[in-house]
Amino acid sequence: VTIADGALAWREHPDPDPGRGELLVRVRAAGVCRGDLMQRDGFYPPPPGTTPPELPGLELAGEVVATGDGVRRFRVGDRVMAVVTGAGQAELAVVPELVAMPVPEGISWAQAGGFPENYTTAHDALFSQCGLAMGERACIHGAAGGVGTAAVELAVAAACEVVATVRNPAVRAGVAGLGATVVDPEHFGAHAPFDVVLELVGAVNMPANLGSLATGGRIAIIGVGAGFTAEVNLLALMGARGRIHGSTLRPRPLDEKAAAARRVERHVLPLLARGAVTVPIAATFPLAEAAAAYELFAAGGKLGKIVLVGD
Repeated sequence: VTIADGALAWREHPDPDPGRGELLVRVRAAGVCRGDLMQRDGFYPPPPGTTPPELPGLELAGEVVATGDGVRRFRVGDRVMAVVTGAGQAELAVVPELVAMPVPEGISWAQAGGFPENYTTAHDALFSQCGLAMGERACIHGAAGGVGTAAVELAVAAACEVVATVRNPAVRAGVAGLGATVVDPEHFGAHAPFDVVLELVGAVNMPANLGSLATGGRIAIIGVGAGFTAEVNLLALMGARGRIHGSTLRPRPLDEKAAAARRVERHVLPLLARGAVTVPIAATFPLAEAAAAYELFAAGGKLGKIVLVGD
């Protein structure tokens, strides 16, 4: 998949070669993320010196077809999945072994392709940043999308009480089926207080987020589609002894991404293997039809993940 003049095209490029510590993967599935659309539109380039800015794709799953020098863990034929800096929506992609995770038995390629970015992002925000603990109360804003459904599943698996805001009435039952109490975004404050608020929507929710915090509550901001400038009531934050976290995954150094992958591998892959997290899939498209997949993503109102699938 190639970005050309602000649009997507399916073009031939030279086959990539794995360098030291890298895997060459035949891509069987690649998820579509908000970051891909932002990259297409010129707002979210890959970190300098990583992948070409015209090649999108932040997550993938497939089979190892070759390995570079120094690779120790994975072999040709292994099924792997990973968060990458770009160029993941292709027939072949290079993956640093440090960020690769094994695909559990019984997991489809579509599930594997839609897993790495969303579940790593959600796990990092909820547990690594905010320290969500068993039995706490969490509010997930924008819970019907890929990261939102991942966050709901992870919080429910941690025996937390989850309130999820979903704007589209048609998909609320699907989110409720994941174990959340689903509410209209305008009325989530009636279900407060919350120990953790995961903000996937943006600035519009911040005043009510601050007013809904439990003592010691934490807010993690990982999405700003509905605005990125908000007024913060410092008295409310002080009164709750609260904290606000912000994060992105893509610009982190390789060792930090590897650490996040190991946490997901340790704590989340067992849940995936036994079906406690399911990677809800909204739709699949062939890799060559990425433009249609991006348009469906941009339209909103979906439940779960949009995934590109290879041959």
